Amino acid sequence: MQPSAALARIKPSPTLAITSRVQELQREGVDVIGLGAGEPDFDTPDFIKEAGIKAIRDGKTKYTNVDGTPELKDAVIFKFKRDNGLTYARDQITINAGGKHTLFNAMVATIDPGDEVIIPAPYWVSYPDVVLFANGTPVFVEAGPQQSYKLTPEQLEAAITPRTKWVILNSPSNPTGAAYSRAELKALGEVLERHPQVWIFADDMYEHIIYDGFEFATIAEVCPSLYDRTLTANGCSKAYAMTGWRIGFAGGAPWLIKAMAKLQSQSTSNPCSIAQAASVAALTGDQAFLKDNAAKFQSRRDLVVSMLNQASGITCPRPEGAFYVYPEFSALIGKTTPSGKLIDTDEAFVAYLLDDAKVAAVQGAAFGLSPAMRISYATSEDLLREACERIQTACAALR
Repeated sequence: MQPSAALARIKPSPTLAITSRVQELQREGVDVIGLGAGEPDFDTPDFIKEAGIKAIRDGKTKYTNVDGTPELKDAVIFKFKRDNGLTYARDQITINAGGKHTLFNAMVATIDPGDEVIIPAPYWVSYPDVVLFANGTPVFVEAGPQQSYKLTPEQLEAAITPRTKWVILNSPSNPTGAAYSRAELKALGEVLERHPQVWIFADDMYEHIIYDGFEFATIAEVCPSLYDRTLTANGCSKAYAMTGWRIGFAGGAPWLIKAMAKLQSQSTSNPCSIAQAASVAALTGDQAFLKDNAAKFQSRRDLVVSMLNQASGITCPRPEGAFYVYPEFSALIGKTTPSGKLIDTDEAFVAYLLDDAKVAAVQGAAFGLSPAMRISYATSEDLLREACERIQTACAALR
């Protein structure tokens, strides 16, 4: 027996592979600093943990509604109204086992062979593979550092065809941290208004991790005319430091939510009942810690951007949000390492950093734009400073 054709169309997550490799090296006693994981180092706040513990003690350990408890759906409705000015009813809300599950359900439930999905590059590694699994066609549009890693209206217009079914907008972005302003979203929305067959998957997972007074906005809020064909996706993983709890959610058209629930009923069934109870507390409780955490991330961002820009051959833009930087290093391509290895790709450069500097990053090729790398600064400033010093030393040693 052979794996299915659908499985053959996808590859394992490169970011998870890097994380596994770092953990393996650390178990072997290697002094490696992992900057590959997209996971906050903050602990889940106590009031959220206590809500999960209470759910266990109260016996909330049974099946729930397939796509979420009424209590969590109401909490998500409350969150969308409070944070985004968007009004949804329960039949417009889906609860899933993480943001990746939301994406998977939406694509598999709607894509037919040959349907196209526009994906700005650099992109989160799962976007194209989920589209490919669903037998769709990813259409990549390169948005490089010269345009602040953001899709332009002209590029969007040029990429749309009669087969376009979705466009994916991720703001703030994984892997670049770039975020779209209200004006930029409005300009993209004006293009999409002319193409009523195109749906929008708005991935807002890093909504609360923004810096320098940047004002977050989501496209259904900025362009109400697109509300009916936008799936506004979010979750508890990143801002609430709940990656392992696995709760994602989205608001959208009732027919789409119903279709996603049908798929979920025959795949994973309901998300964890305990994690759902904790997520109610997360979304409806005191939100003050979100700004405190964002301030800590901003300090780390400033440190990393400054130190990487002091490394020979590296140029690191300053992102508006998330906890990643996406430095480019075209000036290093063609150089050789002290051991005589040629740096001919970004894979070769990150391998050099891992082997010689004991710093783990993820190559830009995994995100669709090279030569670059993604560095996560979701770790302590001491480790970030040490990692950046190692990167500076490694760059200086190239010839």
